[in-house]
Amino acid sequence: MTNTYEGGFHGQGKRFAIVSARWNSFFSDQLLSGAIDTLVRHGVEKDDITVVRCPGCFELPMTAARVKRSLDVDAIICLGVLIRGATPHFDYIAAEATKGIGQLAMDGEIPLSFGVITCDSLDQAVERSGSKVGNKGVEAAMAALEMVNLYDALSG
Repeated sequence: MTNTYEGGFHGQGKRFAIVSARWNSFFSDQLLSGAIDTLVRHGVEKDDITVVRCPGCFELPMTAARVKRSLDVDAIICLGVLIRGATPHFDYIAAEATKGIGQLAMDGEIPLSFGVITCDSLDQAVERSGSKVGNKGVEAAMAALEMVNLYDALSG
């Protein structure tokens, strides 16, 4: 027999911070709404959800780092939307946001979930922020819920 640990999706008594980039707010606001709705539907009290807005995706890691040091939360959900343009700027910002959030998560102190969508077109942004492909803010919130519960299971 093997020992298996898994996280569930119950959020009662848990506290979450959502760090959301304002850039491309038409889409990022949809991700934010989806994440909040998901947390509440899984038992998180609205008073236990803190939203922190930052200018763009480049600022997500530094803002999440400050939130991690400053607020008493069980997990941080990072949300943002990048849409490719005509210059390589998209690639630099996507890489730095990804690397920064990943590095911050590596100490394993609390879970960080990655809800940054990187799109080649406006159509892809529409699809991933609430239409036919779903809402990636919902998926990031579900990942955070599962990880908080997994951390609890691993702590005994």
